[in-house]
Amino acid sequence: MYEERPSPLVPGAIVWRHTGAPGGPVLPDGCMDLLWVGGRLLVAGPDTGPHPAGEVPGGARGAVSGLRFAPGTAPALLGVPAHELRDRRVELADLWPDPQVRALAERMSAYEDPGAGLERLARSRAARSAPPDPLASRVAAGLRAGESVAAVAAVVGLGPRQLHRRSLDAFGYGPRTLGRVLRLQRALELARRGLPQAEVAHRAGYADQAHFAREVRALTGTTPGAYAAANRDTAQPSGSSTAA
Repeated sequence: MYEERPSPLVPGAIVWRHTGAPGGPVLPDGCMDLLWVGGRLLVAGPDTGPHPAGEVPGGARGAVSGLRFAPGTAPALLGVPAHELRDRRVELADLWPDPQVRALAERMSAYEDPGAGLERLARSRAARSAPPDPLASRVAAGLRAGESVAAVAAVVGLGPRQLHRRSLDAFGYGPRTLGRVLRLQRALELARRGLPQAEVAHRAGYADQAHFAREVRALTGTTPGAYAAANRDTAQPSGSSTAA
């Protein structure tokens, strides 16, 4: 079972929990997650393709709680560029001093609701960290709206190389890949509504249905039809826990 809620403490973040057997693979969404699994704190980096839901150590055996950060907001809090965590799941102790992480894990164990503990951990850390790159939200918003990379670069006043470098640090990949990932998420949300594939392709901004099918295959490892069949009449999580 999967459930989620917006975080009132961490702007733009989602608190989520999954119990029971792992579902389908986790699909790319441009987000990063702070995880509490089996008494351990881990970080899920930004994905470029599908990852097995049970890939997180301990995630196949019990409940997993997570705090999903909006695209571009986690690197400042974690203190590491997003591209260093691309397609990775790592122990938080690999990023922060081990004694500090052990102390945080002890505090987390005291929470009846691990999601609330993750929120408070993130809020406390954010108060002592540099703010997220202000460019990130503008870039993500433009690409989510279907704007071209050139148009987004012009709006934020950066050249292509500068935009690419800043995007790697904030999102884990360049703006073109981020645009593909965000467009995929738009398309999958439309597909879950039961819309015909041709309409999904048009409304999500693909050149045609064939283009849509190629992108779904490249980013999820499945076909639009198989995805729609697997997720029909099923309440789907957003972001990093979206299943294929």
